Amino acid sequence: MGKRKRLAAEARKEVLKTTAVSKLNNCPTSPRKMRLMADMIRGKKVEFALNALKFSTKEAAGRLRKVLLSALANWQAKNEGARMEDESLYVKEVFVDSARQLKRLRTAPQGRGHRVRKRSNHITMILDTKSGLGQTASTEENN
Repeated sequence: MGKRKRLAAEARKEVLKTTAVSKLNNCPTSPRKMRLMADMIRGKKVEFALNALKFSTKEAAGRLRKVLLSALANWQAKNEGARMEDESLYVKEVFVDSARQLKRLRTAPQGRGHRVRKRSNHITMILDTKSGLGQTASTEENN
C-alpha cells in the first residue's frame, strides 16, 4: 500500500472513532414520506431530534426514532467512558434511499388492472460530536 493510501485510510479510521452509523434496510414506507421526517432532524442535536420524533404523529417518525436510538447505542458502544450529555451529539447525516418496490395489480373498470407500486426505503444515519463548537458555546454562556 502506498503512503497516500495509508494516510487516507488512517484519517478515515480516526473519523470513524467519533462517529456512529446506523442503518435500516427495506423499511416499508415510501421514501418521500420518510424524507420529510429526515429533513426535520438533519443537523439537529440528538435530544431535540428524539423529542421531535417522539411527539410527531407520522408513522415514519417511529421508525426513524428507532434508527436514531440504534445509532446512539452504537455511539455508546464505541465511547464507553464518555457521557452522552457531555459530548453534544448531533445528527450529522441522514439519507433515505429508495429500496425495492412490490408491484401489485388493482382492479379497474372494464376488466383492466392498474399497477400499484408499494415502495420501501433504506435509512442511513450518522451521529457525530460537536467537540469544538459545543465547548465554545458553553464557555460563552457562562460569561
